[in-house]
Amino acid sequence: MKRLCVLCLLLFHLSAFAQVDSLSLPSGSDIGFTNFAKGSGAAIDTLDVGDRRIQIVLKDDNTWYFIKNIEALAEDELFTGYWNEHVVNPYTKEPFDSIRFRTTICLVDSVSRFVCPHQGKVFSKFGIRHGRPHTGCDIPYPKGTPVYCAFDGRVRLAEVHRGYGNLVIVRHENGLETAYGHLSRIDVRSGQWVHAGDLIGLGGSTGRSSGPHLHFETRYHGHAFDPQWIIDFESGTLRKNAFVLRRSYLSPYSKYVPQSIDEEEEIYMSEEQIRAEEERIAKERAAMKYHTIRSGDTLSGIAKKYGTTVSKICSLNSGLKPTTTLSIGRKIRVK
Repeated sequence: MKRLCVLCLLLFHLSAFAQVDSLSLPSGSDIGFTNFAKGSGAAIDTLDVGDRRIQIVLKDDNTWYFIKNIEALAEDELFTGYWNEHVVNPYTKEPFDSIRFRTTICLVDSVSRFVCPHQGKVFSKFGIRHGRPHTGCDIPYPKGTPVYCAFDGRVRLAEVHRGYGNLVIVRHENGLETAYGHLSRIDVRSGQWVHAGDLIGLGGSTGRSSGPHLHFETRYHGHAFDPQWIIDFESGTLRKNAFVLRRSYLSPYSKYVPQSIDEEEEIYMSEEQIRAEEERIAKERAAMKYHTIRSGDTLSGIAKKYGTTVSKICSLNSGLKPTTTLSIGRKIRVK
């Protein structure tokens, strides 16, 4: 009888459950249940809410909170389809055209939170670097620094991979995957369920790395997009609780552009506008030119060869300055 009464009260409050982690119910004396004793907050029962992935835990002090049903989540197609514990991108057979032009992704809610993997200034951004796609953000830190899981999810890959070194990839309930590269130590295993803030491993410089830093990626259906669309790494916070992912973002030629509240309408572009944006990016990509540094090359000589200026070449290549020593074999963008 006590459980039935509490359940009725819970159903009355369910309309607001998405905004709270825990709700306090009226005490028994206030609603006529004089024999409903208030306890110490211990969990006494678990109830379903219609969605098998979410459950309510009742406490003996007349309060309740939500938890995730891991067994139900494990059966979800999200964690069974395209699941490979040894391949960085298991979605290679999925046509790019099957991805919607615009997808709204919930990043945090009443049962999901966010923890910044490592707070700091991004020194190497998402995009084209040295003529090759750089599919994440690099944040420097001392070797051995803790690296934390960004969102709740399940570890899909935890092993050494060429270029990445020690790599961990976590698949999340919102459809995203996050990747953590160059670790000096891995502290999770494939198939393990993790929460936001759990220790993934320790920072390092394994793989193709010029020094200790975290290489962090965000992917959707195997395609990387700029993590700075959703995370402000300097403050260690999310830019917003829900993110509208445009398909055009899923390209190394599409970088994060700071937006103000007044520009928010631009996020909700029509499919025609997004298609036009993709075409613009494709044209810009086709017009790009790169030069491979050879013995005797100088920036002024290269600029003259391609009909441009040293300052323009430097602006197209992150970290390149007029005084930079050119390394033979390095590719630089000239147009």
